Amino acid sequence: MLRGSIARFCLLSLPSLDVSLFRPVRSPNENLHTECICFRAFVFSLIDATYLDLVRALLNFNNSPSIRSDPQRKTEKASEERKLELGLARARAAIRKASKLGDRPSNRSGYDTAKAVYRNRRAFLQSYMEMERRFKVYVYSEGEQPIVHDGPCKDIYTMEGRFIHEMEHGSSSARFRTRDARHAHAYFMPFSVTWMVRYLYKPPTYDLTPLRRFVADYVRAVSAKYPFWNRTRGADHFMVACHDWGPHASLGDRHLYNNSIRALCNANASEGFNPQKDVSLPEIHLLDGNISPKLLSPQPLNVPRPLLAFFAGGLHGPIRPLLLRHWKDKGDPEVHVYGYLPKHLDYYTLMLQSKFCLCPSGHEVASPRIVEAIYAECVPVIISEHYILPFSDVLDWDAFSVKVEVSGIPRLKEILKAVPEDEYRRLRQGLKAVRRHFVLNQPAKRFDVFHMVLHSIWLRRLNLNLG
Repeated sequence: MLRGSIARFCLLSLPSLDVSLFRPVRSPNENLHTECICFRAFVFSLIDATYLDLVRALLNFNNSPSIRSDPQRKTEKASEERKLELGLARARAAIRKASKLGDRPSNRSGYDTAKAVYRNRRAFLQSYMEMERRFKVYVYSEGEQPIVHDGPCKDIYTMEGRFIHEMEHGSSSARFRTRDARHAHAYFMPFSVTWMVRYLYKPPTYDLTPLRRFVADYVRAVSAKYPFWNRTRGADHFMVACHDWGPHASLGDRHLYNNSIRALCNANASEGFNPQKDVSLPEIHLLDGNISPKLLSPQPLNVPRPLLAFFAGGLHGPIRPLLLRHWKDKGDPEVHVYGYLPKHLDYYTLMLQSKFCLCPSGHEVASPRIVEAIYAECVPVIISEHYILPFSDVLDWDAFSVKVEVSGIPRLKEILKAVPEDEYRRLRQGLKAVRRHFVLNQPAKRFDVFHMVLHSIWLRRLNLNLG
């Protein structure tokens, strides 16, 4: 009975079997009965072999991963998730332990620049080491270039494209990237809002519906194919956007906007940016993809800088008109404020000649001048409202920059003149200490801007505040 059933199973399971290949060659004198007997003998020999294989398979049924029962699959899935969360819990415990140790002064004066630029240096270093040891990111393969898996790698949106490229192709990111989504702590959606604007937006309509629709479609695609988005409603997913319209594009999916980690240059707390879950990206303007040679090696601290303050830029946004109204063309030998810089003057040369570089917000809160000022070791003077500064959960911006309220613009010279010389020197030393955190390297290097952004995402996944 069983043998007959196996025979039917065998023949039905081999639809591509060409029986004629196994028939013995028949001479003209042999009859059809002989052929049938030979073929039947062959079939039953095949059945005997199949029977043995099937018995072995039945004996190993419960151990086969491909045919485990649903409860077993669920148990294994839960076990994998518990393993990931246990690793994160151990990382949190190690970081909290390090943070309690604090940072003791390492010299007689009680001031150490290398420590002063961090809110808690021990906690940061421990967190960074835990990230290198544990953090795994899965990059979704869905989507096609140029809008997905690509981005601008030069000009004002450099940060967006370089992060996407490094995450997908960089040798340094290989330690963080996993090809098995089940082992990931975070999931990267590698679309470029800048390229959405270039290829989907129709100027001058200011209709951002095509951007939001693309984001909605992308989330719908990955949530339908994988279980991970629905498991957390996107809380362990992240996007990266340096275009001003990045926050608006993220409105395409409410869970992305409300739950996911959005790494944005336009980090405006008054427009939905949530520093508890979102990441502030530094806006880095690299005209040809590289730092200007003039900014590679600023002059040492003992070389005097003749200008007190400098600014040059377009007249847009609510703050810059106020700045220019008070300080442009005033004939002040120490405060040089321009609209667009005259052609006979060099922007970076003036930065290198200035003690303070004015960084007012434009249409949006972020300004590439902040990073340019760091490169030039020209103390950034941040004039903005509702701007969440990059890496502010790790870095103490008061150790290398000056903040001036918009209402203080008329008194800018007075405010900057009041900074004592020893404090100015400390700010300059602070700039030297943080510079490496704002540099884009190819390939990426430890503690550079790529790794600092990744560390900020790691902290959000940990749900841990180092401050």
